[in-house]
Amino acid sequence: MSRVLGPTPWARSPALQVVPGEFDREATAEQLLGLAVRVRGIKLGRPVDLLLDLRRGRVLGFEILCGDKRHRFLPFSATILADGELLVPSALVLVDEEDAGFYRERTVRLSSLQGLPVEHEGRDIGLLLDVTVDAEGLVVALAVDFDGEPVEVPCADVLQLGGGILRC
Repeated sequence: MSRVLGPTPWARSPALQVVPGEFDREATAEQLLGLAVRVRGIKLGRPVDLLLDLRRGRVLGFEILCGDKRHRFLPFSATILADGELLVPSALVLVDEEDAGFYRERTVRLSSLQGLPVEHEGRDIGLLLDVTVDAEGLVVALAVDFDGEPVEVPCADVLQLGGGILRC
């Protein structure tokens, strides 16, 4: 559930009703990876991977390829999805790769999970293609390759990924 607060001073839209660490809608990783990361209209880079906390079943952050060709970590908690962009209050929220050890120890890249088998109540239903996250970063559905067709399966405590590394 999104909290309704007044507009943030750094957001582009005065009608924005979300705070950092919340999105204005559900989104798939594929959708998120196609967005620009901006601060006050200036493009800082683009996400190249989603970093998941498997114990909690949620997004902890993004791996961002910045304009200087360096990879940096962007915490989910500092990000707003609005107006088709990932908005941040400052470039200073991007953590250099060498300083991102704390986050790296607690996350797994989505790209390393794609292609792993997904089970529903003990039956293999296909291979992971994508995840859908809610407005607060919680994984709410898995997109699975089911006989060559992508199928979105909602999480209801009955799905397991890769033999139990993620349960939702």
